[in-house]
Amino acid sequence: MVETSVVMILFGSFLLLLLMGAPISVSLGVSALASFLYLGENPIKFVQIAFTSVGSFPLMALPSFILAGALMEAAGISKRLVDLAESFAGPFTGGMSAATVMACMFFGAISGSGPATTAAVGMLMIPAMVQRGYSKGYASAITASSGGLGVVIPPSIPMVIFGISAMGLMPPPSAIAEHGQFQSVSIPKLFIAGFFPGLVLSVGLLIMNYCLCRKHGYKGSTEGWSVATTMTAFRKGIWSVLAPIVILGGIYSGLFTPTESAIVAIFYTLFIGFFVHKELKFKDVMHSLETTTWLTGRVLLILFTATVFGRLLVENQIPAIVAAAMLDMTTNLYLIWALIIFFLLFVGMFMETLAAIMILTPVLLPVAYNLGIDPIHFGIVVVCCLSIGFQTPPLGENLFIASGVSGSSIEEISIKALPFAFMSVLSVFIIAYIPEITLFLPSLLGY
Repeated sequence: MVETSVVMILFGSFLLLLLMGAPISVSLGVSALASFLYLGENPIKFVQIAFTSVGSFPLMALPSFILAGALMEAAGISKRLVDLAESFAGPFTGGMSAATVMACMFFGAISGSGPATTAAVGMLMIPAMVQRGYSKGYASAITASSGGLGVVIPPSIPMVIFGISAMGLMPPPSAIAEHGQFQSVSIPKLFIAGFFPGLVLSVGLLIMNYCLCRKHGYKGSTEGWSVATTMTAFRKGIWSVLAPIVILGGIYSGLFTPTESAIVAIFYTLFIGFFVHKELKFKDVMHSLETTTWLTGRVLLILFTATVFGRLLVENQIPAIVAAAMLDMTTNLYLIWALIIFFLLFVGMFMETLAAIMILTPVLLPVAYNLGIDPIHFGIVVVCCLSIGFQTPPLGENLFIASGVSGSSIEEISIKALPFAFMSVLSVFIIAYIPEITLFLPSLLGY
C-alpha cells in the first residue's frame, strides 16, 4: 500500500509540475523530495544521493566534450570539415544535402552533441543549399535530422550518461539464472558499439535524401566532381580530419579513456586553433567556457534530481513491476522491442534526452536483462531512439536551431523532416533486431 502511495506522489507531482510548465529539474526534484518527506526519510539523504551522483570520474567527460565542440567551431575545424564534405557532393542528385549528412557525421565524431552538430553544420550548409536551389524548409529539415547523428556517432554525451546510469544496476539473479552472465557496461565499450549503428542511421538518411531530391529535382553542382577540389579541401582540412581520428583512435586503442580523450580533444583544438589555423582568439575561448559552464550546469541540475528520482523508483520495485507487466503482456522478444522503441520515441518527443536516459534506464534496463538483451546493445538502441527526438516536435531542439539559422517556420521544417524521422525509426528497428550490428565491433576488439 505504501509503495502504491509513493508511486502516486512521485509520478503525480512530477506530471502535475510538468503540465504547469515547471523546468524538468524542478519537477524531478520537488516530486522526489515530496516522496522522501511522505516516507519519513531524512531530507539530508536527498542531498547525499544527489552529491554522490556527480562524483563519478566518467562524468568529467561531459563538460570536456561540450568545451571541445565549442572550441572546434571557433577554431575553424568544423568549417573545414564541412568544406571537405561539400567537395564530395559534385554533380550527384542531392549532393549538397548528402554532404550535410556527411558533415554531421564528421562533426558528431568530435562534439558528442546533437544541437551542437546542428548549429555548427547548419550555419554553413543551410545558406549554401539555399544558394544551390534547395528550399529553405528542406535544407533545414535535412540538417536538423542529420544533427541527431551527433549523439550516436561516438564520442557521445548521452552514451556517457547511459553508462553512468547503468553501471550501478546489476542484472537480477533470475535473469542470470535463465540467460547466463551478462557483460559489464563501460563507456569505451558503448563508444565502440555505437560506430556501426551510427553508419546504419546515416545510410538511411542518405537513401531518403536521394529519393526526395530526385522527386524535387535538386541537382548537384554544374561544374562536375573534381579530384583536385577534393584533394585541396582535404589538404586544407587535414588537421580537422585528424581530430576525430586522434579522439576515437586513442579510445579504441586503449591509449586513453573517454574522459581523458575529451581533455586531449581540448588541447588538440587549442593547439590547432592558435598555432596552425591561427583563427582562435582569446575572446572565443572565454565565450566557449561560458557556453560550457551554462550547458554543464543545466545537465548537472537534471542529473542531481534524476538520480534521486531513479533511486526512489528502484527502492520501490517499480522496474520489477514494469518488467513483469511487459512480460505478462507478451514474451515475444520482437514485440517487446517494438513496445520499448515506440515508448522511447514518444518520450523523446516531450523530454530532454539526458533526463529521459537518467529516468528510464533504471526502469527499462531490468526488463532488458529479463529478456536476455545485452546491456550494451540495449544502451545503443535507447540512444538511437532518443536521438530521433531532436528532430520531432514539440521539444525537437534541432528543429529550433535549424529554424533560427534559416528563418523557416518550425511547422514547415517539422513536416519536411517527417520522411527522415520515418527512415530513422526503420533504421532503429534494424539495429534492435540485429544485435550483431552493435556487438560485432566490441567483440572484434576484445571487449
